[in-house]
Amino acid sequence: MLIRHRRTIRKTLTRTRLNTDAGNGSKPYVSVIIPVKNERKTIARVIREAQMVHPHTEVIVVANGSKDGSGSIAEKCGATVLSFSESLGHDVGRSIGAQAAKGHILLFIDGDMIIPVKQLRPFVKAVSGGLDVALNNYSGPVRKHRVHGVVLAKHALNAMLSRPDLQGSSLTAVPHAISRRALEAIGAENLAVPPLAHAIAIGRGLQVKAVYRVNVGRLNPLRMRGRRHDPLEGLIIGDHLEAIEWITANEPRGGFGDLSRTREIVR
Repeated sequence: MLIRHRRTIRKTLTRTRLNTDAGNGSKPYVSVIIPVKNERKTIARVIREAQMVHPHTEVIVVANGSKDGSGSIAEKCGATVLSFSESLGHDVGRSIGAQAAKGHILLFIDGDMIIPVKQLRPFVKAVSGGLDVALNNYSGPVRKHRVHGVVLAKHALNAMLSRPDLQGSSLTAVPHAISRRALEAIGAENLAVPPLAHAIAIGRGLQVKAVYRVNVGRLNPLRMRGRRHDPLEGLIIGDHLEAIEWITANEPRGGFGDLSRTREIVR
């Protein structure tokens, strides 16, 4: 149900052209994109840290389905706010923000995680230095009796992409930053499915590296208290299957060679 709902939203958004005038007229160097839903307790502090990543920074808040005034608070803090009455989800929010962004570098964070600017700057610095995609060097907990399905999916996808060095790092986890070149190669609409965007970035030869570790597992709010099952696990694993579908359709043998087989001798 969640997968079908989000795909419907994505199709609608790809047909929608955003006309926004983010910033004060001068082109920013960094665009910080923050999807928000009911984060009035944290959004002001999140924006404050984001605004300090570079002297020329725009902050774009995608307020989707918020009922607590998060968007108004963000606007008062100097952010450009794109408001939607419907809950779109963080991933679709990032896609919308990317379409509106004017910066040379796009930095993606969440409205419910207060990450100090000193932990955000390494991502901007890495892309400024020539990297296309700067990932959070966070792979998730793996030394457990039962490893979360999303963690397993991240490792499996990187192995399939011949990038086991990335372990569980991917565009699924914030913070991460991408260059304008990467945005054009990946396509803003594909950012709505982070594992797909991750696969496209690597498949199209972009420079992708895990540059700095932010333990988002500890920063995440305890939304799952009292629940034995993560309702988003199936959705995110489905996103990874979409990425694998792209790999098999665009990369012969999934990017793997034919080893020592001599197929030409078979008649």
